[in-house]
Amino acid sequence: MNASHLAKKYQQAPVNILSQITTIAKTTPNLIDFSIGDPDLITDQEIIEASFQDVKNGQTKYTEASGDIELLQAISGFYDRTYDLQFPTSEIRATVGACHGMYLALQAIMDAGDEVIIHEPYFTPYKDQVMAAGGIPVFIPTYEKDDFAINLDILKAAITDKTKALILNSPNNPTGAVFSKEIFEEIAALANEHNFYILSDEVYDGFSFYEKFTPMAKYAPDHTITLGSLSKNFAMTGWRIGYMIAGEYIIQAVKAINEGITFSAPSPSQRAAIHAMNHAEKFIPAVTKTFQERLEYVGKRVAEMPYLSIHPIKGTIYAFINISGSGMTSVPFCEYILKETQVLLIPGLAFGDTGDNYVRLAATQNLEILKEAFDRLAKLSF
Repeated sequence: MNASHLAKKYQQAPVNILSQITTIAKTTPNLIDFSIGDPDLITDQEIIEASFQDVKNGQTKYTEASGDIELLQAISGFYDRTYDLQFPTSEIRATVGACHGMYLALQAIMDAGDEVIIHEPYFTPYKDQVMAAGGIPVFIPTYEKDDFAINLDILKAAITDKTKALILNSPNNPTGAVFSKEIFEEIAALANEHNFYILSDEVYDGFSFYEKFTPMAKYAPDHTITLGSLSKNFAMTGWRIGYMIAGEYIIQAVKAINEGITFSAPSPSQRAAIHAMNHAEKFIPAVTKTFQERLEYVGKRVAEMPYLSIHPIKGTIYAFINISGSGMTSVPFCEYILKETQVLLIPGLAFGDTGDNYVRLAATQNLEILKEAFDRLAKLSF
């Protein structure tokens, strides 16, 4: 048996623009890694202990398929306290991270040939998830001159009678953009007019540094599917726990789809999430402050380097750095930087064609390590 016996769509491995860099990185001594959005922070001990105590007390069985009722109530309470949004538990589902939620949502709403609009630069799984659901991804660019916000005229031009959904990501990975209330309102109006879903990836809702974040569901309640996660807000990446909020009819459809995939999210992770969400006001600000300080430092250091520039970072844990001054595009730039300085960044091309003059830095290392990395970069000239 060989690869010819795989499904035809998987017989040829997709081009991976990161493969060569990854190979070099594995053999690079003294590496400083800013590639993956996995924070160096450890989950707060209080959350860990609460979960472990629950496990010791017997919370090791399957929960109800949509999630432990205590977790659904905790998520509902968080949105009520934080955003003045009221969701019944029948409209909430626990997922194995936000990617799992996005996958389930797309499977539930898509028919073959439906179109899904994705704004570039974009979180890389979106494209494959749309295609796995039988849909057609339609990409629209965003530009640094617009703070990487969606241009409404460009969005309108992309809408057709086959448009089933828009994947919206604000605060945005990889750009660090946070879209304005006005843009959210106009997108909501378009969704109402053309009757498409807004799949709102709000994994970084706790990382809007300079203005209070408002979920899209506030503006388009009947058209929004919210995808959330505890990974970044609570430094809980390895727990693999997230959630989706949607109309009850969608939650029921997703329940049927997920029956043969994961059935339910892991019980210990759900117990940790209950404690985290019930005490979010205690945990999230400390994590947010850490990344705001790091990204403000990154902005300061980038401004000192003639071959780099950056737009104001408003949120998330990432810096999307313009490398036009180097005269290189993103893949060779990252290869060169890795070879010369042992600093690992992600080429902007990984996030779509419009990202090829950029690199993404995940601020997942402390200020001391960031300083060392930028001291190394400062020695280069182009």
